[in-house]
Amino acid sequence: MNVNIQTVHFDADSKLLSYIEKKVAKLTQFHDRITHVDIYLKLDNIVHTIKDKVAEIKVMIPRHEFFVKQSSKSFEESFDEAMDAVINQIKRKKERLAA
Repeated sequence: MNVNIQTVHFDADSKLLSYIEKKVAKLTQFHDRITHVDIYLKLDNIVHTIKDKVAEIKVMIPRHEFFVKQSSKSFEESFDEAMDAVINQIKRKKERLAA
């Protein structure tokens, strides 16, 4: 599984990057054929004063792609919400394939 983490308009600290890598490693227990995971972390400037932290996750398996975008006040919270959503998508896809 190839993991690519990109930050837009800022530099992420090593603590955030290791947190994300540890969480992404758990994806293999939901699907064993994940080929590539792209993670984008962005600062979203909505009203020029409030900056939302946006996390986007794209998970690729053969013949299918999952994409989730979440925003909140911290990158960890955004990433956790996006991770839960992408895990639900993967589970639903596997259930449909098994049925």
